[in-house]
Amino acid sequence: MMQLIDGLKISRAIKAEIAEVVKELQAQNKRVPHLAAILVGNNIASATYVNGKIKSCKEVGFQSTLIQLPDTITEHELISEIHLLNNNDAIDGFIVQLPLPKHIDEKDVINNILPSKDVDGFHPVNVGKMVLDLPGFLPATPKGILELLKRYHIETDGKNVVVVGRSNIVGMPVNIMLSKKAYPGNATVTLCHSATVNLKSYTLEADIIIAATGKINLITADMVKDGVVIIDVGMNKLEDASKKRGYRLVGDVDFENVSKKASYITPVPGGVGLMTVASLLQNTLEAYKGTYYDKLIGL
Repeated sequence: MMQLIDGLKISRAIKAEIAEVVKELQAQNKRVPHLAAILVGNNIASATYVNGKIKSCKEVGFQSTLIQLPDTITEHELISEIHLLNNNDAIDGFIVQLPLPKHIDEKDVINNILPSKDVDGFHPVNVGKMVLDLPGFLPATPKGILELLKRYHIETDGKNVVVVGRSNIVGMPVNIMLSKKAYPGNATVTLCHSATVNLKSYTLEADIIIAATGKINLITADMVKDGVVIIDVGMNKLEDASKKRGYRLVGDVDFENVSKKASYITPVPGGVGLMTVASLLQNTLEAYKGTYYDKLIGL
């Protein structure tokens, strides 16, 4: 029987756990964790994501700061803002919401974030720590995926995992994380992408499929075996005149038909996306504690 992997339920549980820690800090008259977010320009989707993160901070008792900057800002000016946050001891961690305007190099921006405050887990130092299996901030979405697998007690040891999509934000890191000798992990992971020939031949052998391509209904029922575990990271707009806003959100997986064969599956929305924010809050709490870095040097 298929079981829905409820990202809303798990994200709420994580927020409740964090809120309890914050209450203890407040009872001891200690300052609470502080997350800052830099939002460049007027991208509606980016603004929605950032506002969701700010709202989540309030829910768990974190302090938050939103820094809104015009899309005409220069890369040098943006990096100056980042350095201010790097040197602000009242800020435990911060994010720069992506994507950025085309005239700004995202890699340069990320490289200027202090690794000890990089709660998105994108800085090369944190990526290197992930690859070497050293303690550090893990990218929020892959971290959230592993949390879902763990909290639903889904077995990964020795399982065939097919990751579809090779982005630096999801596909590549989750491939590394699930290959580690740990739980969730210790899996045999195959990374598929746009140049993969006969994708179906790989997905049919998969015990777990993680789809992160941004292509509507890429994974169909004839591409999966009975009992497969489906983690759908896709968040795509599909025109739907019956909806007030004119569209509905769907994933990379044909949920209606694939769910009939799956043992576990994440819905879209209500699955992985909510876990991304919960993971960001977890990372911010670790930044506050100084778990991975000496706060004096940031490395």
